[in-house]
Amino acid sequence: MASDPIHAADVLNRRFFTDYPLDAARKIEELAPAGIVPVLSRQPVQILAPVWRRLLPATAASLLAKFPAELADRLVAELQPSEAARILAQMPDDDRQALLARLDPAISADLETIFSYPPGTAGRMMNPAIVTFRREMTVGQALRRLRERGMLTARSLFLVDEDHRLVGKVSLQEVVLATTDTVLGSLERPITKVVRPVAPLEEVSAAFETYRLLDLPVVDLEGVFLGAVTHEDLAQSVQEDATADIQTMVGASKEERALSNPLFTVRRRMPWLQINLLTAFLAAAVVGVFEQTIAQVTALAVLLPVVAEQSGNAGAQALAVTMRGLALREITVRQGMRVMRKDVIVGFVNGLGIALTCGIGVYVWSQSAGMVAVICVSMVLAMVAAGFAGALIPIVLTRLGQDPATSSSIILTTVTDVAGFFSFLGIATVMMSFL
Repeated sequence: MASDPIHAADVLNRRFFTDYPLDAARKIEELAPAGIVPVLSRQPVQILAPVWRRLLPATAASLLAKFPAELADRLVAELQPSEAARILAQMPDDDRQALLARLDPAISADLETIFSYPPGTAGRMMNPAIVTFRREMTVGQALRRLRERGMLTARSLFLVDEDHRLVGKVSLQEVVLATTDTVLGSLERPITKVVRPVAPLEEVSAAFETYRLLDLPVVDLEGVFLGAVTHEDLAQSVQEDATADIQTMVGASKEERALSNPLFTVRRRMPWLQINLLTAFLAAAVVGVFEQTIAQVTALAVLLPVVAEQSGNAGAQALAVTMRGLALREITVRQGMRVMRKDVIVGFVNGLGIALTCGIGVYVWSQSAGMVAVICVSMVLAMVAAGFAGALIPIVLTRLGQDPATSSSIILTTVTDVAGFFSFLGIATVMMSFL
């Protein structure tokens, strides 16, 4: 006889779950897991699935972990992949991997694909385990939920509607200062900026800088909350990206590490070293054209590296500033002419200043006014060419759909060397009678 009341209660619960899944979800969120798990475990998966779609992901994951393994597996398989992924993201890594291993390989593969975002994107940087809340919840309920989750949250509490779409946020500071019966909706602030999970690091960085954010929510195309990027996440990604850019600028692979296998390192570096060798021969060929000039005035060989070194440094400065502007969206490719014009002017003015200092030193050393004129004019021309090239290279690479950091320093070195050698030796050849 004892089973009859239980059976009757299950039937009533089943009807309630079927007719009012959202109300059922909200009621379940208010109850202790220990008391509700036995009731839910007796319901068919088809009845639970609509409720599970409306449960807050943290609650759904917590209950799922307490279900019998077979029921949990069937319930996850019943959900849409995006819905299941949103819930599984709230589970500890070990529990999630164990559940995925039990699922049908096709379902597991779909979920793994959703969890995998390309490196350098908001999806890879975000924390998908951040707890979400409803507007109707009180501060006391929110704090209890935070304690249960070990305060796993960002600087804001993100509010979602019944379809898990992001609708607002509440500052964590305001929650702490409010009374426990205060409704979260009364503390709600509008969302100023969101990004898609495939948004690149540059867009995420620009959003933090432009909107002065404490955390940046990530949503899908329908506005469903997927996670949030915090300052700590961004700083780590920026550091990794910056070090990777340093490597790629000189022809090293992003995947290479200090203790990488030597054969792997050789395979990654050798192609760019070969390209660099070709560009070095190109610069040497320019010097070879003026072999007779150098033979007649050997002092030119002494001063030749000075022009190349200064133009190389000027080009590197222009390259770094332009790449940063493109990365942070301070400039676009359409503004390339303005950037190049600015760096040409900067190169000209800096060239005049460096030429003046260099001319004094060369005159003291050589006592030759002709040599001073050669190095001063060539220095200005080389610095102008370097500034122009430093701005042009990343803009052209971006226009071609390439990463502007990719071996840009190798290309720039070639341009500045050729420009420096040609201007210095060319002018020296023209003014040979004055040397």
